[in-house]
Amino acid sequence: MKAAVLYEANEPLRVEELEQQSPQTGEVRVRMEAAGVCASDHHVMHGSALLPTPVVLGHEGAGVVEEIGPGVTAVAPGDRCILSFVSNCGHCRMCRSGSPQLCDTNAQTGTLQFDGTSRLRNGEGTEVFQMAKLGVFSESIVCPEQACLSVPDNVPMEVAALIGCCVTTGVGSVINQPGIEAGARMAVFGCGGVGLNVIQGARLLNASQVIAVDIIEHKLRFAEQFGASDTVDATASDPIEAIRELSGGGVDFAFDAFGSAETLSQAVDSLGKNGTAVMVGLAPVGDRTAIDMVDLVRNQKRIVGSYYGSGSPHQTFAKMVDFYTRGKIDVEALITRRHPLEEINEAFERLAAGEDGRGVIVFS
Repeated sequence: MKAAVLYEANEPLRVEELEQQSPQTGEVRVRMEAAGVCASDHHVMHGSALLPTPVVLGHEGAGVVEEIGPGVTAVAPGDRCILSFVSNCGHCRMCRSGSPQLCDTNAQTGTLQFDGTSRLRNGEGTEVFQMAKLGVFSESIVCPEQACLSVPDNVPMEVAALIGCCVTTGVGSVINQPGIEAGARMAVFGCGGVGLNVIQGARLLNASQVIAVDIIEHKLRFAEQFGASDTVDATASDPIEAIRELSGGGVDFAFDAFGSAETLSQAVDSLGKNGTAVMVGLAPVGDRTAIDMVDLVRNQKRIVGSYYGSGSPHQTFAKMVDFYTRGKIDVEALITRRHPLEEINEAFERLAAGEDGRGVIVFS
């Protein structure tokens, strides 16, 4: 089967034939239908996030189960599934304490399956890794059954793919965040795929104000259709001053959906008293930021991280499917471009160029 493989950072992905082993105990083979083009993959391609190579990238996807290994009970051949990029083991401290998105075993095994081995080889017999145990930029994948959540036929595969990452990460960071109340004032830094879904989450919770911040004007206009009540072009004005003026002294929650030292610092500074800054986007490895510690104490501010929607991925997937089928969130409008697997590098070029919405790899 064909897959897009990264051999070295800052080199194009190579679409090539790979040999795929059959699913082992607790594993399934999924025929890919759709895969989202996400900035997290782009970070790996350019070395600001690190994975062993060669590796098949892609962590946001959906497909149909074709084959199951011994002991699989969660899904059956023919099931249409959203794929989770965290396959939780169910037994580690994080899983048992209610945070399966932070599964220790998943993190320790990384790009290998839970038994510590891989399922892919290239034409030279070299082991090929799978990003997040998935590697959805591939015609088919072998992954843990825990990655799969069955979805009904009325959820299109492209929609299901985006629920697998950007929708759950963005909406979940709001609706699963402790302490948020209806009527809260919110700011969202970054209007890419995740940021647009943070905005949708804010709308779901009836935020009284949602201020979208970006450096690209057309992305701000695009954000308005997902629920942004105000916009700030960070190239035209100081975003901190603009947010504090628009909100009457600072917001209750500021979400950094971009992920950088600068945007996190701005998020904290844009808060009012008792405000919370939520970091959702992944910054480059080793990135750090300076925080005004007196401001943090005197104004009783909080800084928290939010990974994969701050909760169980499958539980949040189910909520997103329900919201989508009842018309509470708009996922189709996020999709602005489609590519075959052979155009994977062009898809990432368009992402890097700052085009609106989300690109999707569609498999025939």
